[in-house]
Amino acid sequence: MARRDLGARFGWLWAAYAVSAYGSGLGFGALPLIAVLALDAGPGQVAALSAMGPAVGALIALPLGPWVEFRRKRPVMIAMDVARFAAMMTIPVAYAIGILGFVQLLVVSAVVAAAKIAFNAASGAYLKRVVEPADLLVANARFESTNWSSIAVGPPLGGAAVGLFGPVASVVADAVSYLLSALGIAAIRDREECPAPAVRRTRLGELLEGWRLLFGHPGLRRLYANQVLVSGLIMATEPLLAVLLLRELGFPPWQYGLAFAAPCLGGLLGSRLAPRVVARWGRRRVVRVVGTLRVVWLVGLAFVRPGPLGLAIVIAVELAIIVSMSLFNPVLAAYRLEEIPKERVARALSAWSIGSGLSIAVLSALGGVLADLTGPRTALLVAGLLILATPALLPRLSDQSRPVALSAR
Repeated sequence: MARRDLGARFGWLWAAYAVSAYGSGLGFGALPLIAVLALDAGPGQVAALSAMGPAVGALIALPLGPWVEFRRKRPVMIAMDVARFAAMMTIPVAYAIGILGFVQLLVVSAVVAAAKIAFNAASGAYLKRVVEPADLLVANARFESTNWSSIAVGPPLGGAAVGLFGPVASVVADAVSYLLSALGIAAIRDREECPAPAVRRTRLGELLEGWRLLFGHPGLRRLYANQVLVSGLIMATEPLLAVLLLRELGFPPWQYGLAFAAPCLGGLLGSRLAPRVVARWGRRRVVRVVGTLRVVWLVGLAFVRPGPLGLAIVIAVELAIIVSMSLFNPVLAAYRLEEIPKERVARALSAWSIGSGLSIAVLSALGGVLADLTGPRTALLVAGLLILATPALLPRLSDQSRPVALSAR
């Protein structure tokens, strides 16, 4: 099958995304690592950094959806990249002069999380402008492939950089990647018009417009509920699995890193197959079948044992989950963009990201409390059993796109 050309504008957008994704891969887990290595933070502080930063960032991003909607999307993306670059660079500067503190890490985490939500909302709306509707699945599959490859190679390289150059090395790489991404987006030649505001609503109405649209669409409503729960429960298991593998089962750090990095190569396989699988089996069947397959494996993490067999179980479970997710995510992303009117995309995507971020923060905190009371293995088992109920929320989609009608209000 010949590789489909999606145009120069998409090429620059994809290149900017790739640079940013690989930078984030290098900086994966950098803030908790700095908290431990440079500030001698305890488990409670690390958990707070992992949960509070994204949660506060989601709240900060709440008014950004309407703001992004009525502005040119390329300047917004550039501004959010520059904001993330500036926020991240405060860490090595503060570390170098000896004033780095835990509060600063929390603030940077929140700013980066809020800017990410605004960037994703703008980039989703811009992608719908530069790519034909028939090519949305292919475009999102390429983004998904890039994302998983960056996770596969970034964390090991970032860990090596930290070992060679100190705890802030991966943060510098991540910050510079945002600056390079901004330059790539600035290189796009496009005369983008500023969107005209629609019917004026109250301030509260503008803030809730994204959720109003999502909850008013039968397919998006069920997919949103499903995705929020699935992503929250999967992400909540990561710190639990870290405690189980590193502390209770005695896995060395390199095996722990291998258990997460190696399965990400499966993301390349799933994302590349997504357009072909949809073409052969149809979107409706893929959403139902693959959406179910991605959740049935998680419970296996509760039965990991020490030694090579335990490592093999973790890798197999993570591989099955990631292959299923990388097949499912491009289909979801393409369907979402097809169904949402272009003048509502930024607010709807902001609402989606905010809900996902808050879900991850809340479920991660609850998982930590349960692990403290019962142990990480029991908490993993509970998460694995709860996620088995989420396929009931998957909608029976049509294989044809039918954009949601705008309210007359």
